[in-house]
Amino acid sequence: MDNSFYLKNGSVLWNGAFTPLDMAVEDGHITALSRGHHNEKGLPEVDAAGLRVLPGFLDLHTHGAAGVDVNAADAEGLRTIGRFFASQGVTGWLCSVLTDTPEQTLWCMEQARQVIEGGPCGGAALLGVHLEGPCLSSEYKGAMPEHLLMHTADAELFAKYQKASGGHVRYTTLAPEIPGVPGLIPRLNAMGIVCAMGHSGAGYDQCAACVDAGVRSVTHLGNAMRLFHQHDPAIFGVALERDVYVEAICDGRHLHPGTVRLYLKAKGYDRVVAVTDSIMAAGLPDGSYKLGVNDVIVENGDAKLPNGVRAGSTLTMAQALRNLMAFTGEGAETVSRLMTANPARLMGWAGKGELDVGKDADLVLLDGDYQVARTVVGGRTVYTR
Repeated sequence: MDNSFYLKNGSVLWNGAFTPLDMAVEDGHITALSRGHHNEKGLPEVDAAGLRVLPGFLDLHTHGAAGVDVNAADAEGLRTIGRFFASQGVTGWLCSVLTDTPEQTLWCMEQARQVIEGGPCGGAALLGVHLEGPCLSSEYKGAMPEHLLMHTADAELFAKYQKASGGHVRYTTLAPEIPGVPGLIPRLNAMGIVCAMGHSGAGYDQCAACVDAGVRSVTHLGNAMRLFHQHDPAIFGVALERDVYVEAICDGRHLHPGTVRLYLKAKGYDRVVAVTDSIMAAGLPDGSYKLGVNDVIVENGDAKLPNGVRAGSTLTMAQALRNLMAFTGEGAETVSRLMTANPARLMGWAGKGELDVGKDADLVLLDGDYQVARTVVGGRTVYTR
């Protein structure tokens, strides 16, 4: 089988430390970890000498890469994004659909469904859809098109999107102050959708009520939201105080390195989720691009709307890992959980995010400079340098 092999001589991230271990993979799953060479079944061998073996990276919030914008991407376009992500160590991702017309959003759901249900696609696996909107604040819209934002929550529209996607909408971002959102959260949870809050100017009490209603995450904390104030800590205060996950865009532009360290100090290394929020310009040079219906200009790798508002990023997960190591002084064995175990736990992906017997064989092999040498999805090599 082409999704079975024996990995030897690698330094495997296991139980929080890099350990010299061999790994047997059969039918896309890890079946054995051993010290020393024990390839009893004669599986095809992969020599990982000099390489660190980590769980594959999981990106829950991205709008595109490699010249493809998620909102305009047909099935092949989504596969193109997945192939680029594989070169950056990503083994699974959610396509983030920016607030758009209902017609275009339904079309996006169908494209995602085709890819998710179509089996292995030679790159990072598309694991679901993230709806970023449409129930978001006009004041904190960021790059969201204001005329398409919804000012009263509509559970039926979300149900329509979920049906069109084949049940693959897994994550959504909501602003707590939009009328109907607190009551919408349990209904979305019942549809299998993890709810995050963001793009919001809501006060502390509104945000805390949404956490009580079932919100489990905060979208790109510190960006496109009302900031902390001592008299009303707002969404920022609830995010840092309550036991929710927080997304962090670790490109050094959206958040100062000290802010990232603050999040980790407040939340610990188990409640911060590194995301890219990347746009179609990721992996490409400076120039003019699109983000949904928006025109975006990228200069020095920084993506902005013509009015100067930042619009996503050109960050990759591999670069985020290196940035986090630089920001914190910690090793990959510590910071990588922000893009492996944490997103897997938030999304309920029990087989992903760590390397152990019985887990999915989703791996990234990194060289001594933490550059991606090989990416494996479900036991199949989808990228080699």
